[in-house]
Amino acid sequence: MNHQGPAHHGTPATSAVPIYDDAFELQASPNMLAKLETRRSVPMRAFDPMPIPAEHLNRILSIAARSPDHGRLAPWRFIVVEAEARRSSGERFDALYAARNPGLDASKSDMWTLYMMRAPVTVVVVSRPDPNSKIPEWDQILGSGAVGMNLILAASAHGYATQWLLKWPGRDPEAAAILGVQTGERVAGFIHLGRQTERPADRVRPDLEAVVTRWTG
Repeated sequence: MNHQGPAHHGTPATSAVPIYDDAFELQASPNMLAKLETRRSVPMRAFDPMPIPAEHLNRILSIAARSPDHGRLAPWRFIVVEAEARRSSGERFDALYAARNPGLDASKSDMWTLYMMRAPVTVVVVSRPDPNSKIPEWDQILGSGAVGMNLILAASAHGYATQWLLKWPGRDPEAAAILGVQTGERVAGFIHLGRQTERPADRVRPDLEAVVTRWTG
């Protein structure tokens, strides 16, 4: 089947949400399958420092937000760190880390600044379950994982590489608070995005025989 609607040929449209018909939605997409079959995380050293255009990032975030969401609560949010905010956040992380670790080796005095400067954009996925909702908290927490994976796939579809990490700045409440993470919220991950400068080797993937069972009653 051929779909003749807008926003599927040439440069992706970003100003409007495309309207897809049934023929498009039911059509197999070899390119999408190939992207999914070859997706892999990129080491932090392999990001090109070139900024991501705002229209690309906005579309990636919009697609990420179309993730499964039991109760339509959006029990997550995004914090975007880019441009000079990368350096300022890293410097504040370094200051806090040094205060927590007296006698820290001088070679590690700027490690969090270097970390935040590696990728042109970092999207912090924050889990914020609503304790007053009838939707189970576990469902809401899983939603932050779903939105994070959707973000990664949207970035891949746009031609960007990603790395999802959860290091000290995301695990420590005081460090996370530097970015505006509030009481009752938790960081699900720092998702780093950018163009890759090298093709990383793939890793061994799970054997389906080891992770799939079929219930037959």
